[in-house]
Amino acid sequence: MRPAPTILHLDMDAFYASAEQAAKPSLRGKAVVVGGLGPRGVVATASYEARRLGVHSAMPTAQARRLAPNAAYLVPRFSLYRTVSEQVMELLGRLSPLVEPLSLDEAFVDLEAGGTADDSASARATGEGLRTAIHAVTGLSGSVGLAGSKMLAKIASEEAKPDGLLLIEPGTERELLAPMSVRILPGVGPATGDHLRRAGMTTVHDLAEAGEAELVRLVGKAHGHGLYRMALGLDDRPVVAERDAKSVSVEDTFDVDLHDRVRVRAEVERLAVRCVERLRAADRSGRTVVLKVRRYDFSTLTRSETLRGPTDDPTVVREAAGRLLESVDTTGGVRLLGVGVTGLADYTQEDLFAQAADARELAQRAQEHSSPPVEGGEESVPEPEPDSAELLAARRWPAGHDVHHEEHGHGWVQGSGVGRVTVRFEEPLSAPGRVLTFRVDDPLLRPADPLPLVRDAADYSSWPASLPKSRSGADSSGGGESSP
Repeated sequence: MRPAPTILHLDMDAFYASAEQAAKPSLRGKAVVVGGLGPRGVVATASYEARRLGVHSAMPTAQARRLAPNAAYLVPRFSLYRTVSEQVMELLGRLSPLVEPLSLDEAFVDLEAGGTADDSASARATGEGLRTAIHAVTGLSGSVGLAGSKMLAKIASEEAKPDGLLLIEPGTERELLAPMSVRILPGVGPATGDHLRRAGMTTVHDLAEAGEAELVRLVGKAHGHGLYRMALGLDDRPVVAERDAKSVSVEDTFDVDLHDRVRVRAEVERLAVRCVERLRAADRSGRTVVLKVRRYDFSTLTRSETLRGPTDDPTVVREAAGRLLESVDTTGGVRLLGVGVTGLADYTQEDLFAQAADARELAQRAQEHSSPPVEGGEESVPEPEPDSAELLAARRWPAGHDVHHEEHGHGWVQGSGVGRVTVRFEEPLSAPGRVLTFRVDDPLLRPADPLPLVRDAADYSSWPASLPKSRSGADSSGGGESSP
């Protein structure tokens, strides 16, 4: 534990939904849900207006629609979110060389390592200045937690939401944590929380009072020891600038179970190519290809194949994934497929052509030994299930995505169906726009890139030295208070 609250945790408020509201004037102040929109879709983020109706992350979209039938349901626009995330992370990098991103919208910062804070007053001023900069550069808000440890800084940012700042003074940790639910502690999920509740422990105070020996008896030695330390507010984990990825993977959940074996293989090959694209974007290669198959009955199977060397060749990964698929029974239907690569390295196998040739030879041998003979000497290959016109329209015109019409300008898709696509024409800095409907094949309508959320953002090239210390002019003394 540090003697000063110089570890900062930033969590952008309802990030995806807030970005969509900033981009779409007609949705500001309204319930917005971002996530998968199909029958098996899951909520990625809900705006605070939607959360008041009971919608939350990881909830099935179908359940969210029952709770908030009038909300705007949008497909994620990751290109926009990544752009905004890069702007935020660049600002964090000005504060310290030790920035530990946890996701697109969340990160730890070691202010002491950057020389930007060494006591409560300077830490609070830096946190307020960060919130000011983020709002000026991105138009969005973020909540900041400041404490002497990563655990407490994250708890503080959660308590400060939305758009607030909470500083936990060293020495006040146990008093702050005592009345909180055990679920506030890292690693205490629903199952562990329920187990502790049955033992009569519902608050952090209960855990501290129970003692380490009792917690070890209840949840095991490793978890019990860590749980007791956290209940006392103790956490010595450092902020790590680079968190090395252990794997790269992509997966898709299908609205309707796939039964056609040819279609399943085509989806696996498509996922393999996407996986390699991510691998190359990270300047990495991998040695082990992993296939994930979730069947109609929710049973999940994984298969893996280790290559003779690391690769980022899409042919090698695609064909390895195809071989793995041959060992999986997909009778009854497939609801989810995933392809991943593990055993990452920053170099590739030199003889990629030979490796790809070996892969093809292995596949051919496997086919020769496993394919059953059919009447007439030829295999009967079923045709893949054709995509419906509605599905094709939804893929071309996802709800919430940007479009441009040659006559009406920039807008976004409100929805599509029955051969039509409905567009609201507005921009981030315009007034709420009008709504028009077009044929899905209208030659004047095309997909477009997202527009910047902020025009003529303030110049923060010399930040943090030149940054105003507070948006609100609030007193920077004291601690343990939330600054809205």
